[in-house]
Amino acid sequence: MVVVTLLWSTAGVVSRQLDSAARFEVTFWRSAFTALSLLFILPVWRHTSGAYQRQPVSGRSMVGKVMHRHWGVLPESRAFWLSGACWSVMFTAFMLALTFTSVANVLIILAAGPLFTALVARFTIGQRLPVRTWLAIMAAGAGIVYMYGSQMVAAFNDASADATALVVGSLVALCVPVAGAINWTVVQRSQSQGEKIDLVPSVLLGAVISSLLTLPLALPFAATASDVGWLALLGLFQLAIPCALSVVCARVLKAPEISLLALLEVIFGILLAWVWADEKPVTEVLLGGCLVLGALLVNELLGWRSRTGASRTQSLNQSPTRT
Repeated sequence: MVVVTLLWSTAGVVSRQLDSAARFEVTFWRSAFTALSLLFILPVWRHTSGAYQRQPVSGRSMVGKVMHRHWGVLPESRAFWLSGACWSVMFTAFMLALTFTSVANVLIILAAGPLFTALVARFTIGQRLPVRTWLAIMAAGAGIVYMYGSQMVAAFNDASADATALVVGSLVALCVPVAGAINWTVVQRSQSQGEKIDLVPSVLLGAVISSLLTLPLALPFAATASDVGWLALLGLFQLAIPCALSVVCARVLKAPEISLLALLEVIFGILLAWVWADEKPVTEVLLGGCLVLGALLVNELLGWRSRTGASRTQSLNQSPTRT
């Protein structure tokens, strides 16, 4: 899981190595290479896990049977399509946000994903929240308000700063944890009703949707061969492989363990961008980010103690949303 978080955290520093790829082109190439990678990874994955040999549900068309057998696609499932749509929003919004604001700003907003998930689950499926989670939500909210409020004040007082990019980047980044929260809730509700949704095929669907939606906006292509190579690496090593590995981790680790280890992505991501892209986070981001991460850490540790002996998670989405 530590290796998974390290791979996830490479998106920010790699995006800073690009020469000429525009915003939507960056998203298109990464999503396209993710989809292409999963087209090869998923059949191997299903074959080794035994899912490849299971008989598909009767009544499917021949194409549906083939797609399910090789890639686990569930074309008749509304939850499967909703989950894929959420993944496409996460893929697109994450890369776009990185083109507007700093890596640290984006990662800290993403880190609050479990708290957004708790709120969505509370108001959509009635899942009760303990007092510690409400306190964590308030503390993390205060950290985010301080982080962005102080940056906005500084931007308005500095003629050379781009306050618009900060606002737009932050709002776009906010789409990621919101879509992740909806995704997790859709999957959880479907599983509670007896419908099992495999999240890795949903990732494949999300990558396909994201690449198709951003293709018209990415034309004409301006990326260099080096840019395409970097984005191919992101598609394979930053999304396809770690998403598959995280499913293995989720079968062994409990949800609180996954959530705690996933916080390493924020630390790795900021450090990589700082060291390799010379993108030093400002003091306000570090202070606000510490408050957000501290709230998450305390909440998960307390929850871990109160859920001793709980069943192990089987869902990738019970870890913070990855994009």
